[in-house]
Amino acid sequence: MTDQPSPHSLSRLLCTYDADVDTRPAVALHVEIAQNDAEQPVHRHRKGQLVLALHGSVTCEVPQGMWIVPPQHGVWIPGGMPHSNRATDNARICFLFIEPEAARMPAQCCTLAISPLARELILHLAAAPAGEASTAQVVALLLELLVTAPVEQLHLPVSDHPKIRRMAQALTKDPSDRTSLAQWAERLAMSERSLARLVAQETGLTFGRWRQQLHILIALRQLSEGATVQQVGGNLGYDSVTAFITMFKKALGQPPGRYFAGLK
Repeated sequence: MTDQPSPHSLSRLLCTYDADVDTRPAVALHVEIAQNDAEQPVHRHRKGQLVLALHGSVTCEVPQGMWIVPPQHGVWIPGGMPHSNRATDNARICFLFIEPEAARMPAQCCTLAISPLARELILHLAAAPAGEASTAQVVALLLELLVTAPVEQLHLPVSDHPKIRRMAQALTKDPSDRTSLAQWAERLAMSERSLARLVAQETGLTFGRWRQQLHILIALRQLSEGATVQQVGGNLGYDSVTAFITMFKKALGQPPGRYFAGLK
């Protein structure tokens, strides 16, 4: 394999790079996202993939969920899992491809908190020429850090059920939509009790908690793009900035400003 230049264009990467051809335990690529160059359609590969956001954010979709990758976090996608990646304009991301037997990574898709040391090792690996003598030591330390990385609940459980998909698509398109569960039930020709049971069965969450989780994902994406707390609260339909901050703090343990300051 030839040395990989850094950074890559996402569209060029799709056309020229096949991670599964490389048999090294781990391979890292640094990718720059230009405007309108921000989406990988559904695909799969033998290797597991860690998607790390350095600037901006990435949304990863798999058959049973949607994951957001805020700055300084990574989404782990096990090998063989169909997925798509969509990045914000002007994002900077790293892809780390890991051989299935190289480390005991999670068996399911999840969001990992990436330590500053792990982040620097990934960047070093992306910039290092193929075959560099120190690469094996870097990979060994990096994989040790990733195996023990904390898992964070930054995903939205979804399903292939058409009614759940319809709600998810509508609320993603207009996150300020405050349609109640009873109103959704009427729109979907169901009883409120049946819809509540369906949402819990398909997502593991109540309708209110499920919609709040979607709001968290959208808030993280918009805040990482540079929107203000006031703008994001309004976009999500909150009556006041205080109400939005309260929701955010309850979900993630910190208000937005402190949360993002901790990611730098």
